[in-house]
Amino acid sequence: MHLTVIAKQPRPGFVKTRLCPPCTPEQAARLAAAALADTLDAVDLVAASLGPTVRPVLLFDGDAGDWARPAYDVVPQRGSGLAERLANAFDELGPGVVVGMETPQAIGALAGAFSALAHGTDLFGPATDGGYWAIGLHRPDRQVFDGVAMSVSNTGLRQLRRLHELGRSVRRLPMARDLDTVDDIVVAAERSSPVGRLGEVARTTLATLDRSG
Repeated sequence: MHLTVIAKQPRPGFVKTRLCPPCTPEQAARLAAAALADTLDAVDLVAASLGPTVRPVLLFDGDAGDWARPAYDVVPQRGSGLAERLANAFDELGPGVVVGMETPQAIGALAGAFSALAHGTDLFGPATDGGYWAIGLHRPDRQVFDGVAMSVSNTGLRQLRRLHELGRSVRRLPMARDLDTVDDIVVAAERSSPVGRLGEVARTTLATLDRSG
């Protein structure tokens, strides 16, 4: 099985554009880069605890460059939207879990969840903004994503409903907070984490925003 991070190249104007304003595109890109680095570190820890049966994958949009860590398979995203890209990823990679690039604080919950996936239960991690930070499929099926509207306020509810409509058993993971608003940056700045690049960059960003305001 795979443990996959779906990510965009952290470059200005390409990632976290909903943070602009008040952030500049450069600040948003630095936040995204810190979140991705922390997420990859957290995935490394989980993958190491699970052993060789779980392989880490970076599902990337852009130039992977320095983000391509030696232990990872790097796979380009394919498709015109997130639903299609997720469906294509599971078609290519098989059973496993895909996580977003900005919730490193939640990744540790996967260490105890892969056994459920191996025994026929899907995984679903809701996000506070109405989306989701993780989805795991024990058996890939494009119908899971067909017609599910992404990046809307009830994407997570729609995705969970689709899983249930298809008769799939689902284990819910802890809710996590994405990085889309200034309030999210504040929470990231206050969060205590063993992998803390995001917290440091969030604090620096907030100090800059305070001065500019």
